[in-house]
Amino acid sequence: MGEKKKRFQLNEKQLGYMMVAPALLLIFAITLWPVAQSFYNSMFDYRLNDPTRNQTTLSYQIDLERYADNYFFYERDISSLQEEVEGSDLEEEVTRIDAEIQEYHEQIVTSDNLADQYATVDEMVMNFEPVNDTDLKYGEISNNFTEEYIAVLESSSEELSGFFEQTEEEELQEYLSGASGTIDQMDRAMIRPNFIGLANYGKYLTEARTWQSMWNTVFFTAISVFFELVIGLAVALVINRAFIGRGAVRAAVLIPWAIPTAVSAMMWSYLYDGQFGIVAEYFERLGLISEASVLLSSGSGAMFSIILADVWKTMPYMALLLLAGLQTISGSLYEAAEVDGAGRFQKFLYVTLPMLKSAILVALLFRTLDAFRVFDLIYVLTGGGPANSTESVSVYAYQVLFAQQNFGEGSVLSVIMFVSVAIISILFIKLIGSDLFEGKKGKS
Repeated sequence: MGEKKKRFQLNEKQLGYMMVAPALLLIFAITLWPVAQSFYNSMFDYRLNDPTRNQTTLSYQIDLERYADNYFFYERDISSLQEEVEGSDLEEEVTRIDAEIQEYHEQIVTSDNLADQYATVDEMVMNFEPVNDTDLKYGEISNNFTEEYIAVLESSSEELSGFFEQTEEEELQEYLSGASGTIDQMDRAMIRPNFIGLANYGKYLTEARTWQSMWNTVFFTAISVFFELVIGLAVALVINRAFIGRGAVRAAVLIPWAIPTAVSAMMWSYLYDGQFGIVAEYFERLGLISEASVLLSSGSGAMFSIILADVWKTMPYMALLLLAGLQTISGSLYEAAEVDGAGRFQKFLYVTLPMLKSAILVALLFRTLDAFRVFDLIYVLTGGGPANSTESVSVYAYQVLFAQQNFGEGSVLSVIMFVSVAIISILFIKLIGSDLFEGKKGKS
């Protein structure tokens, strides 16, 4: 018998890669793909509120619905204008303009790739039917032809506008204005390539408002996470001790965290109100603020109000994480410390804190990333005001993306947000969180 043919078999390393491949694909689909899509959009002048830039394109296209609709009005306006200027000095110029436009229009409606598509769209427009199919609505058109047609449309509109300024006849001005306007609308049906590369990044990285929103975000994150850590640790130490009613106290501590952020922000906006807010009233009586109205009407007051509301809401989350860490510390360590004569503060300093270090680092990482992405609390409580003094990067990105419907520039801020979060994560893991992995290395 001959030698048996060797069966295909993966080695241990290849098998390991095969096992983690589904997880890597899932990570790419869920996390990296949206970021990659945002980066792609950020390289275009992409605006939903502008019909000529409401999609990303690298070549010229034509919005056939818009073109067919406006060409109908162009025919009406240019015919009226030709009748008005018949026998005058303008007749020859207007006829020439119309002939040039007609020549390019005929090339569109008789071209191999657009003739049938244009006829279908034109019929739908005439029957008042919306063109919802984007493949039918937008047509591919050669770059050279479109550039020439755009040049003709723009020069024609400018010539008609020049005639408008040269005449004082109101009726003729009306016809000239109408024809010029419809030509402009036909020009806007030509969708230009809107790839601009990294120009949006240059704009936003040199803009003062971007850096102000970044500073607001960093300031809010640093101060709120610091107080959440200090107060959360104190609360965790208290509820870790045995006392009557400990279960009820633990449940009560978690109430702020259980309330949705938008609801708690609305609640705090009433508490901070300068006319009937209880918190504003007591802060004024205690001398913490000069007037009750300054909490939400001044920049420093609004930032303080946001931080206080965030500490109140998120401190229980920090306390819960630290409480889990406290319960892993063996009681024998405290007994040994007592035998060595350590007091309460020394036990906290030399036993609790070192043993709690991993839990503190994890809690700091989670809360820092969460605080840096703050949006709903600021948006509901102050809307980023007054005068953008509390505007975070997330709120600024929302304003550009959805309020202005500028997806290209808004995507720039989203990418900046992602890069910032990635840097924070790397810093935690490389500079601080490395201690978390030292134990694992030792065991292996």
